[in-house]
Amino acid sequence: MALPLLTDSARPTPHELGHEQTEYTDLLRQFDQPGACVVCLDPSLTVQQANREFFRQFDDASTDVCGRDFCDLLHPSVRQAVKRQFTRLLDGSRHRFTTHVVAIGAEGAAFTSGLTAVAVREGSAHVASILVVLRPTAGGEEVDMVTDRKKLLTETEARILEGIAAGLSTIPLASRLYLSRQGVEYHVTRLLRKLRVPNRAALVSRAYSIGVLNVGCWPPKVVDDFVK
Repeated sequence: MALPLLTDSARPTPHELGHEQTEYTDLLRQFDQPGACVVCLDPSLTVQQANREFFRQFDDASTDVCGRDFCDLLHPSVRQAVKRQFTRLLDGSRHRFTTHVVAIGAEGAAFTSGLTAVAVREGSAHVASILVVLRPTAGGEEVDMVTDRKKLLTETEARILEGIAAGLSTIPLASRLYLSRQGVEYHVTRLLRKLRVPNRAALVSRAYSIGVLNVGCWPPKVVDDFVK
């Protein structure tokens, strides 16, 4: 059964938020801005209800979105970093956070968005729900990222890409991966061709820009979704 859309009556009150009136007012200001996607999550980060703009941006059918893990609506490259932020909300380390994400909208189109999340608490500790406001940036324009879980890289190519992103040269990479120097160079050439770039610096930049490398992760890590 689909949950109702998030309407004015579904907004949390200042008492429910448990925060200062100024922060609540700021949240409502974002709520009322045209184009704002507002969604309510339970503590497991499952979508419970949302406003019409959220459903329009992600999928016109509310039954297809409600009940899904919110992080599944984000690009794989940013999920780990965002999950860490949500964990800090849930454990009480903070009561709100703001960040930028890449989300996957209707028909698999990626777009950049500002995200603000606020923990709604029962009493002084227990998090009852999380209110999230998404504001698509740059007019909500689409970005060039891999979104359809293509298995772009072999295991060896993924490890080499991670090594290059970490600043390793050919000889250390060869030693780490038990390859010859020529073997490393062969795989690097394949990577350059796959990502259509001229050199190693551009390779790393391109890998981050299309979401093949995880954001906010060190040492660099290729998103598992794109490894054969």
